[in-house]
Amino acid sequence: MIAVIDYGIGNLRSVQKAVQRSGFECIITRDPAELAGAGKLILPGVGNFGRGMDNLRKYELTEILSELVLLRKKEILGICLGMQLMTDFSEEGNCRGLSWIAGSTKLFRLEKLKVPHIGWNSLEVVSREKFNIDLSAEDELYFVHSYYVSCDNSEDVLFKSNYEIDFVSGFQKENITGVQFHPEKSHETGLKILKWFLSK
Repeated sequence: MIAVIDYGIGNLRSVQKAVQRSGFECIITRDPAELAGAGKLILPGVGNFGRGMDNLRKYELTEILSELVLLRKKEILGICLGMQLMTDFSEEGNCRGLSWIAGSTKLFRLEKLKVPHIGWNSLEVVSREKFNIDLSAEDELYFVHSYYVSCDNSEDVLFKSNYEIDFVSGFQKENITGVQFHPEKSHETGLKILKWFLSK
């Protein structure tokens, strides 16, 4: 059973449906017992970093999630804002994050392209040891974000993408995986990457 974490932010149903289309049972929950009993966790998210952290605290999820992820080593996937919340700090509201991954979330400061970054973009696979599925230049993913993750440790970087500058579009450290794009909105390529996480 896969558990999508309900902290009041994000397109929970579309993530649940994508997991189910990938062949896995999935629930949406914030119940600690259900989260603990799940095979894997997904932390989705759309919107403001500060509100995301406030909601995790409001629903008393920060402690149980940190225990499951850091101590019990339960596999978790962060999507978009969910990925960013795993970092130490965000420039959006000068707010502390969960500190599961060494790094920070920064605002795009671009000269040529518009912010937010909205639309389709490709991935460069940085770590073939972690991700051995072939992606072509035509395999694009859907992004919607004004902020991006900067990892302190290069070995944590899984994917990179370019939007005037190179940015981390995916990371993985042990049981913790994050993607900046929305696999649930990215058609077959998104489902391929989602299934990779769910199956590993």
